[in-house]
Amino acid sequence: MNAAPPVVERPLAHYVSQAPFDPQTAAKLSPAQERVYLASQWRLMWWKFRRHRMAVVASVFLLVLYATVPFSEFFAPYAGGTRNTAFIRSPPQRIHLFHDGQFVGPFVYGSTYNLDMKTLRRSYPQDNAKVEPIRFLCHGDPYLFWGLIPGNRHLMCPAEGGTLFLLGADRLGRDVLSRILYGARVSLTVGLIGISISFFLGLIIGGLAGYYGGWFDLVSQRAIEIVHSIPHIPIWLALAAIMPVTWSPLLVYFGITVILGMMDWTGLARAVRAKLLALREEDYVMAAQLMGARPPRIIARHLLPGFISHLIASATITIPSMILGETALSFLGLGLRPPIISWGVMLNEAQNMNVVVLYPWLMFPVVPVILVILAFNFLGDGLRDAADPYNS
Repeated sequence: MNAAPPVVERPLAHYVSQAPFDPQTAAKLSPAQERVYLASQWRLMWWKFRRHRMAVVASVFLLVLYATVPFSEFFAPYAGGTRNTAFIRSPPQRIHLFHDGQFVGPFVYGSTYNLDMKTLRRSYPQDNAKVEPIRFLCHGDPYLFWGLIPGNRHLMCPAEGGTLFLLGADRLGRDVLSRILYGARVSLTVGLIGISISFFLGLIIGGLAGYYGGWFDLVSQRAIEIVHSIPHIPIWLALAAIMPVTWSPLLVYFGITVILGMMDWTGLARAVRAKLLALREEDYVMAAQLMGARPPRIIARHLLPGFISHLIASATITIPSMILGETALSFLGLGLRPPIISWGVMLNEAQNMNVVVLYPWLMFPVVPVILVILAFNFLGDGLRDAADPYNS
């Protein structure tokens, strides 16, 4: 038998390149891939947020709405307290451009006043002979800008001797559109101030309870359970009712915001606690502790960013709930009171169903409430998805 030839072991080929390593050329990325791989997290979040069309539309709507808040006096056709006693509960006037086939520009037709002596119902039939052009960037009702600077410049004004009730007038002859613009300043800022209080309490108490635990965690959780066991609406009513009637409208406003903020921090505190209990055992937390980082820095710089998407979602849900809370309290007559103008105060006049049937335009303040709440919900969906850009 012939013996098998001996096996000759050959060294394996060397495939490792000795050239200097360049991550961009070695991976041979396309320009589109390179743009994504080298982008920062904030840029990735922005790209993902732009793909959520409803969130973009909602953000633009809210930005425009909040941008008009500081300049309500300028955008409103009338001052907030201006009364037109000859046009009590006047219906909305339509804007026209053409009169008798000729282009006139934006104008409204005047109206005449009639009173039905049988039903005592006021009516304002349109008088097509009265053409009242709308003036722009004009001098109108005097006002105090933010209660400090006198002025009388408006974006648009009624014609000399005419009226401009685009959304009708209320029971005192005040323009509903102007009061909605004035009310946005109060109703929208209630949510921002209230959420500042709520987030401060929720993050501090929930963060300390989740990071340290022990007796502070035990006491804080029992306090949260007590607050949760109390129905919110009765406690809102009780806290709002104990505010002295002698308080100025400004103090009542800040009292309502504090009440709303003090009632909505518990859910956030419990969520923060639960998340920190899970994250405090991670290796990067231990590394930060070994490097000498203090607990406040660990919580703020390493733990809270780990669930920023949840915080964003909580904020976009809490703000509309506080707006609804203020609206409900004012609607029931236990929140803000005249002369403060808010959407809830305006809706307080629409409690009588007979009034709503005869003068439905008094319900117009509910429209911005619905639109703002929907916009915050859409914005929250987009921000929550964008806050986690690596999850597709």
